[in-house]
Amino acid sequence: MANSTIRTAVVGAGKMGEIHAKVYDQMPQSDLVAVVDIDSTKADRLAERYGAEAYVNCADLLGKVDAVTIATPTVTHLKLAEVFIANKVAAMIEKPLASDVKQGRRIVGLARKNKTVVAVGHSERCNPVVQAIKRLNIEPKFIEASRISPYPFRSTDIGVVLDVMIHDIDIILSLAASKVKKVDAVGVSVIDEKEDICNARIVFESGCIANITASRLALKTERKVRVFSRQAYLSVDYLKKSGIVIKSGPNIDVVKWIREHRERKDFNPLAVNWPDLLHIEQLDVDDKEPLRLEQEVFLGAVADRSLAPEVSAEEGLAAMECAGKILASVKKHKWD
Repeated sequence: MANSTIRTAVVGAGKMGEIHAKVYDQMPQSDLVAVVDIDSTKADRLAERYGAEAYVNCADLLGKVDAVTIATPTVTHLKLAEVFIANKVAAMIEKPLASDVKQGRRIVGLARKNKTVVAVGHSERCNPVVQAIKRLNIEPKFIEASRISPYPFRSTDIGVVLDVMIHDIDIILSLAASKVKKVDAVGVSVIDEKEDICNARIVFESGCIANITASRLALKTERKVRVFSRQAYLSVDYLKKSGIVIKSGPNIDVVKWIREHRERKDFNPLAVNWPDLLHIEQLDVDDKEPLRLEQEVFLGAVADRSLAPEVSAEEGLAAMECAGKILASVKKHKWD
């Protein structure tokens, strides 16, 4: 399949399905052949836009496609994934992987048994700033992430942890590259039965600590992360796709200067402009659409089995397992 076009399909003709269909249609390695949705009107409309066939039953795609993107409500992920994975059709499943850890493990088990490529749509991992952080190859000791926004009026079948925080959980797990040792969290349900606000503290076996805040009841939208390591300090804004890096190496002279001047009687610390002392670099960010990169890597893995998707089913499951520990801690510390 390495030199041929991959026959693709999108399952779910909602907002995310529309976005995935558009990306598939624009990719030279993809031939978008079908759209599936239980609402035939939606399926027909989206399929017609890209010259594809419309279906209401996933089983009708078998034998006609090589890879699919499942962009449906989380509660349907396992049922739909089973149809394709059992028939060795590669699947990109929108995050989160499944409704719960048990279902996530079922999907991972099916993928291994059938030796089928299964990816999870944690598109934030493909955000240019995350890719830039990855290239720095640092070993974080402390990570602080904040992802807040006004109420989105969607994804009401899951709480803010699986809907929003899961992005940062996935990224932090990839950066920490260590097993989770301990999780403490607190969450509040305001509008729905599920939590709308959550803060979690994750301690890893490596000693790295992460503090994550997620809210879908904020007055503004903010997606930021700060990373502290021996090699560098990073401050990143996902929305602006920008960030700064303060590397330890170029700032050795600053440490020396501070040590020499702080003991001087005529030294006035208020006269020092701290940023002027530091060697600050702008994070080297490529301006590439995250979803496009996500799908390119996915189809690359479908065409060449020696390659891996950006976020594998196993990694998607790891994020869910961590999210499960956070939700268990939220339940344990439930407010009266």
